[in-house]
Amino acid sequence: MAKQPCVYILASRRNGTIYIGVTSDLPARLYRHRQDLTGGFAAEYKAQRLVHYEMLDTMPDAIGREKQLKAWRRAWKVALIEEQNPFWEDRAIELGFEPVASHPSTLRPARPADPSC
Repeated sequence: MAKQPCVYILASRRNGTIYIGVTSDLPARLYRHRQDLTGGFAAEYKAQRLVHYEMLDTMPDAIGREKQLKAWRRAWKVALIEEQNPFWEDRAIELGFEPVASHPSTLRPARPADPSC
């Protein structure tokens, strides 16, 4: 994939934490996110699953779209994701990446054993 301005949405899991970013090199940025090289919000919340992306013509267009999406209510962001990706599948697979492994913090804890048994 050639370098092209892009706005993207990462999620920690289905209906999880959402991160919106902008880049001119989506594969390189995804690699950095998945290797925990970016730090900040996305790293803290393990938002590494690419659930939506849009290619734009210019970087100012991409930055404008990023600002627009960040200003949206969460319900609108979820609707945008689910319009083309209803199950929040990892679209990075389409770009040649391995699926994101489930992070322990995104899994539900096991039910404690019943002490009365």
